[in-house]
Amino acid sequence: MSRETALFDRHGNRKYLNGAERRMFLRAANEETDPAARAFCLTLFYAGCRISEGLNLTAERVDLRGKALVFETMKRRKLGCFRSVPIPDSLTKLLRSIVAERKPAERVWNLSRPTAYRLVKDRMAKAGFTGAMASPKGLRHGFAIACIGPSVPLTTVQKWLGHARLETTAIYLDASGDEEREFAKRLWAAS
Repeated sequence: MSRETALFDRHGNRKYLNGAERRMFLRAANEETDPAARAFCLTLFYAGCRISEGLNLTAERVDLRGKALVFETMKRRKLGCFRSVPIPDSLTKLLRSIVAERKPAERVWNLSRPTAYRLVKDRMAKAGFTGAMASPKGLRHGFAIACIGPSVPLTTVQKWLGHARLETTAIYLDASGDEEREFAKRLWAAS
């Protein structure tokens, strides 16, 4: 995948949420009245996981003590590749009540992939988004770019996203708009 097609569609539209849009999605996700649905949306938002990885999360892989989620990476050619992604206290608290009702090997969410996709699309619509960015993948891309902004080491972003190759993660260095402007401001301030 070329860098141009990773962050933009063939018409040049962004496929990720920028910082302001992420905050709008967060508000819309927190307005969800069903705690499990809200927790699913917040998991995608805070952990940057693929939708299938979120759906496959089991109760035993919710590390409440360590405040992290342990995902099995779905894009690797072999099974058993796991990664731990830290989550905020607010999501830990929400997940605590959900996983308390589950057996350790039981999936946290009893959602089909199409239902989970529609749930995210509904929250995107509530936030006012349409197009390529208004998807679970838009959340994943937005998470990665948000990590780059506060200078999270690229190798840490690679681990959190479950990428096998650093070159795959490096596409997020090609941010545009507000993110690119922030990079430029840091450069200008150093001059």
